[in-house]
Amino acid sequence: MVIGYHIIIGAYGFWLPNDPRGSWSSEVWAKHLRQFGRATKVDTRHSLAHREHDHTKRLKAKQRLKYPPVRFTGVQARAVGRGFAKSIAELSLNVYACVIMPDHVHLATGRYQSKAEYIAGYLKRAGTQRLSIERLHPMEKYQRPDGRVPTPWAKSGWFVYLNTPNEMRNCIRYVEENPIKEGLPRQRWSFVEPYEP
Repeated sequence: MVIGYHIIIGAYGFWLPNDPRGSWSSEVWAKHLRQFGRATKVDTRHSLAHREHDHTKRLKAKQRLKYPPVRFTGVQARAVGRGFAKSIAELSLNVYACVIMPDHVHLATGRYQSKAEYIAGYLKRAGTQRLSIERLHPMEKYQRPDGRVPTPWAKSGWFVYLNTPNEMRNCIRYVEENPIKEGLPRQRWSFVEPYEP
């Protein structure tokens, strides 16, 4: 039985469909990225971040994106966190761990009445709205003639369904240690609550 989710939300340009480590994409829709290979669809729900791969090929593909990959500053990450806090309160969602990294986000949450994909979409909208309100949107300079600004987020996400308290505890530990592995400080967000099975 599903008791919660590990939700990974990438910033724009974080993980491409033909990433040499693998992806959940079955097609590379952007023609300018097809030269870097076909989609690298995998079925695993385990992290592929540390899998051996061709770094040069991955970085060359990122250089061909329509916009530069998004990397949130600390100030932008705090704005995203404020947007998340508002949405998490509106949803009455239990969040047991959250980190907002420069190019992706991890959350460990309790089960919800909607799918993890819905939660991710709701959080992305809230984070984007807060970035815009605070005039910190990383894609602001790419505003289109119609006034719209490209999203700072990747289209989809990575969702792992957690079935046991042990899986939840392992996920929480993984999320909390994510910034430390990258040499960044531990994060604490007001909306994170202790996990009690």
